[in-house]
Amino acid sequence: MRSDRQNSKNRRKKRCMDNRPGKSEVWRHIAVGLLSGILLIGGPAYAAYGPSGALSADAVSSATTITAQPSGAYVVLINKERHIDEENLATWISFFSGEETDFLFEDIFCSVPATDESGLTLAENFQARLPENQMSLRRQETTLLMSKAMYGGFDVIFLSKEMYDACGAKTVSALPFVVTVESEGVQE
Repeated sequence: MRSDRQNSKNRRKKRCMDNRPGKSEVWRHIAVGLLSGILLIGGPAYAAYGPSGALSADAVSSATTITAQPSGAYVVLINKERHIDEENLATWISFFSGEETDFLFEDIFCSVPATDESGLTLAENFQARLPENQMSLRRQETTLLMSKAMYGGFDVIFLSKEMYDACGAKTVSALPFVVTVESEGVQE
């Protein structure tokens, strides 16, 4: 009786040992898993940007970096849907054209592309001409900012002329709800 029990235990133990993978199988599973992960993550980057872009950490923003010397010209895009009072809109257009204007009791929220230093300087110059906290500034990634602008997701956008030409803002300025103000520099 005892030997029958012992034999059945040994048979079960042997079956369990036969079903366990060997060391080479474990390493093969690990290698296949890692390779699959690399292909799933790296494959789309390689297909989109090629061999050098797949390893680049700054593939999107490097296309919008401006290397030329800024001209001093600027473009301001104003969303008419957010400024429904025609008189206030005309005052903001005059203000951003560099003219002296009356005081406004309306706050504005301004966006500047993150890579546009000239646009930021311009926005800060305009901000200094207004009472404190009337104009808030926010830097945003250029592609995201232009994408939001296509659907009216902005109040005012400041751009240097170089950034305006480089980032495709002409399509935004052609929209019916956008007023475009262009100038050669800020009068102080």
